[in-house]
Amino acid sequence: MSHKQGLRFELAPTDEQAGLMGRHCGLSRVVENFCLETVQKKKAQHEAEKTYGITGDQLTKVPWSAPSLEKEWRAAHPERYPWFSEGKLSSRVPKEACRVRAAGIKNYFESKNGKRKGTKLGWPKWRKRKCGSRFRYDADRAKPLDSRTVRLPAIGNVATREDMSWLTGRMENGSARILGGTVREQAGRWWISFQIEVDRDDVNKRHRVDADAPACGIDLGLKTFAVVKNSDGTVEEIQAPKPLKAAQRALRRANRKLARSAEDSKNRAKARKRVGKLHLRVADRRRDFLHKTTTRLTRTKSAIAVETLHVKGMVKNHRLALAISDAGFGEFVRQLDYKADWYGATVWKADRWFPSSKTCSDCGRVNHALVLADRTWVCPGCGVVHDRDHNAAGNLLDAMLQAL
Repeated sequence: MSHKQGLRFELAPTDEQAGLMGRHCGLSRVVENFCLETVQKKKAQHEAEKTYGITGDQLTKVPWSAPSLEKEWRAAHPERYPWFSEGKLSSRVPKEACRVRAAGIKNYFESKNGKRKGTKLGWPKWRKRKCGSRFRYDADRAKPLDSRTVRLPAIGNVATREDMSWLTGRMENGSARILGGTVREQAGRWWISFQIEVDRDDVNKRHRVDADAPACGIDLGLKTFAVVKNSDGTVEEIQAPKPLKAAQRALRRANRKLARSAEDSKNRAKARKRVGKLHLRVADRRRDFLHKTTTRLTRTKSAIAVETLHVKGMVKNHRLALAISDAGFGEFVRQLDYKADWYGATVWKADRWFPSSKTCSDCGRVNHALVLADRTWVCPGCGVVHDRDHNAAGNLLDAMLQAL
């Protein structure tokens, strides 16, 4: 059975190759902004013509789709952006930039009309340099040549700092194919992310969860990242590294130095790079912790009960926003979902309003007087003393066992 999956590898480009990749990042940004500008101008013209009484085919057509945006780009770039043809840049990058912009506009309208689930999306925004450097190739234009080399059109053969044997071996036997590749820069380092379709049944069977593995309920929190209560009666507490909190002092000093440096100076460039490295380290530590934790849980638990948290609403509490964002609750649940599908586990999500913390696990009475500061509480009905997190994990487990 084939799965769609992403794999990221760090690149080791030469100075010349890094310069070319930087130019392609700029090209992608220019094309995306050109597409947005074209849509907005033609949309405004279209609406204005309606007020003049113009109808039918005489109205200005708005280029909503990727092919129509690409057609607009091909017509405009010889005059507006002559450096594109002169610079020997890849023609695949503008093509993908048009697709990205068209997809963003489509997602906006589907979200507005209720056809797209999840958070309401806004109108696409202008891309700025500070928003990140990236560009994308379609299909397998960018692909591994061997376990340590990647071929990038218009850039050349770029070495990687990581071994790609897992991917190249599957490409050779036909069990994996590349759907696209995105090159990204952060803090002076470069990565390529391959979007692949792969048959990973061999890996999934090798790590498939045992049939007699225990089920568990997981209560997520800030003091203790996760309290895991198993169906065999054991309880485990998982502590998060809190990488952002650990880096706050260094980030304050680095940002202070950046703010005090002169505009467009070498010291400012060094200070900006230092801030970028600190943020990259924070993201890497959080990503490593979440992947290791979710992989272990989905390989050792037959069923997992979790809360449905409204993270976007939770971060509106400004006293807790930093800690909530640092924990990565949403990413934790997202990874549990797809990894459980890989390894044969089940993820059950409680209703958002399920009172897991307020319900007594002994008598079932709901303590409506419980507040966030109460870490332990006594049930007014039966008098049992509860640890808030352990009680919530047990209630989640019981609710899942009753529902499944």
